[in-house]
Amino acid sequence: MSKPRSTGAAGSGPARGRPAALVTGSAKGIGKAIALALAADGYDVMVHYRRSRAEAEAVVAAAGAFGAHAVAAPADVTDEAEARGLVDATYSLFGRLDALVNNVGNYHQGPLADLSGEVWREMFASNLDATFYTCQRAVPYLRLAPGGGRIVNLGFAGAELIKARPSIVAYGIAKTGVILYSKALALAEAKNGITVNVVSPGVIENSVTKPLNELPMDRVGRLDEVVGAVRYFLSPAADYVTGTTLEVAGAWNV
Repeated sequence: MSKPRSTGAAGSGPARGRPAALVTGSAKGIGKAIALALAADGYDVMVHYRRSRAEAEAVVAAAGAFGAHAVAAPADVTDEAEARGLVDATYSLFGRLDALVNNVGNYHQGPLADLSGEVWREMFASNLDATFYTCQRAVPYLRLAPGGGRIVNLGFAGAELIKARPSIVAYGIAKTGVILYSKALALAEAKNGITVNVVSPGVIENSVTKPLNELPMDRVGRLDEVVGAVRYFLSPAADYVTGTTLEVAGAWNV
């Protein structure tokens, strides 16, 4: 992992009394919206990216407007060493880690007959492996968080259902794995004050595909609605909520 860049960060360094969060894939889309919401809520934020350096640095600058210390850090979180290094860098920079939000996860849709082994492995690496690597490394730090650590992983609406989805089979299976892993981790870490939950978006305003004719509420979801679910799981109101999946999908895929 390259050295984190603090371009655009507010102040000369982190405020040790502020909680700190790592949001993976936070240069754009849902991850960006989550990172900026946490900055507004009083978190210092590690803004992770893989290739989108300029976009990540713009998020850092925007987070600084909320008084947050934010830093852009590049890493390939499908690589275990880089994922672990990203988590270590977050804790080293801020002196604490209170929340981990795993947003990284590539999407693929197409005929099952054309699904390649490369795409299959990519879906598992970016959605499931990356989540596993960052969570496993973050747990020791989150156990030290005042008031308890928080993990929120991003799923997919309907991933808890055992249902055939030939056009997105690799993605769907990987997201189901994220939910099962999150539940297991929630059970294992409950005694250590860590909550682990999943937010599963449906068709959102920045989704790759938007099958409007399939949406029961006749509209796509908004980014702020997904952010609201993440905020809930990170709030004191959710201290006794763990191992749960919250779908933000307007009854799609139920």
